[in-house]
Amino acid sequence: MEDLFYPCTLKTKQRQNKHFPFQTLKTQTNFTMTNHLFIIFSLLSICLPLFANELEIGYYSESCPQAEWIVRETMRKAMIREPRSIASVMRLQFHDCFVNGCDGSVLMDETPNMLGEKEALSNINSLRSFEVVDEIKEALERKCPGVVSCADIVIMASRDAVALSRGPYWDVKLGREDSLTASQEDSNEIMPSPRANTTLLINLFTEFNLTITDLVALSGSHSIGKGRCFSVMFRLYNQSGSGRPDPNMDSDYRNNLFKLCPKGGDENVTMKLDFTPVIFDNQYFKDLVAMKGFLNSDQTLFSDDKRTRKLVEKFSKDQDAFFKAFVEGMVKMGDFQSGKKGEIRKNCRVANNNNRFFDSSFLRNIR
Repeated sequence: MEDLFYPCTLKTKQRQNKHFPFQTLKTQTNFTMTNHLFIIFSLLSICLPLFANELEIGYYSESCPQAEWIVRETMRKAMIREPRSIASVMRLQFHDCFVNGCDGSVLMDETPNMLGEKEALSNINSLRSFEVVDEIKEALERKCPGVVSCADIVIMASRDAVALSRGPYWDVKLGREDSLTASQEDSNEIMPSPRANTTLLINLFTEFNLTITDLVALSGSHSIGKGRCFSVMFRLYNQSGSGRPDPNMDSDYRNNLFKLCPKGGDENVTMKLDFTPVIFDNQYFKDLVAMKGFLNSDQTLFSDDKRTRKLVEKFSKDQDAFFKAFVEGMVKMGDFQSGKKGEIRKNCRVANNNNRFFDSSFLRNIR
């Protein structure tokens, strides 16, 4: 069985870990042997997941042999219709896996009794192409009803988005179940904003047992796709509350952004994230070295920390090294699990038994 990651850390102050549904314990001194044993068993009950899916390559080889082909073909058709769409699908893995594990929760629509993650601060008006996942799910349900999880679809589709964009291909471990609910609160507390600096990003990745190399390599997902003016306005007009542009930006590049994203203009206008937005390559890192990163959370990797700067420079010169590190990071991220029992959703937007969670007012109206 492959090692899976269930984030649970022993800290010196008792608190609820908002990133994951695990409780940490306060450390004390002068324990008796009985106390030691109690602590050990308490830690086991907390840190070990109540339920864990054993992920494996080729998981659907017997139950749905064409699953990976169906995902790849649907992604290929989506790319033909709109090249940007597959980059949008790839980002779903990041926004899904970092919030309580890779469980397809980011795909769920809001309900009267649940605030969905789609409306979280880092996701609203940003995450898109959910209809591509719907198309994949519909095709899989026609071929193998009730077999392939939405969480696994996100993992497979993310891999295919990279490969179809002339990036690396890798085998993915599958066998996840879908969550029964989503958490807008957890998404708000976990996912960084486009304004994030290197220190915040390093701290976030460390909490998930991801390295600085993982951080820089996975940031390279911005090798494909586009970003909105909304995400860069503060860099152009009020960086760090200065009322001035970010000094860590090439002047010609900044002037182009001024024209594209004027004050008072349409902040939904999009701009390519690097100079080859439909090709997955190391151009993203070359742009950071040239001070032409679109997002603050990207440019900060080169401008603000010597540890990340060294890796940006390395990947800008060695595409193979970037590809290798990116694949390793994606595999690690794909191993995140919440430890909660789930299901195989029939519709990725809603839990199978959602109709049993009705409002109490509905019951009062039954006569």
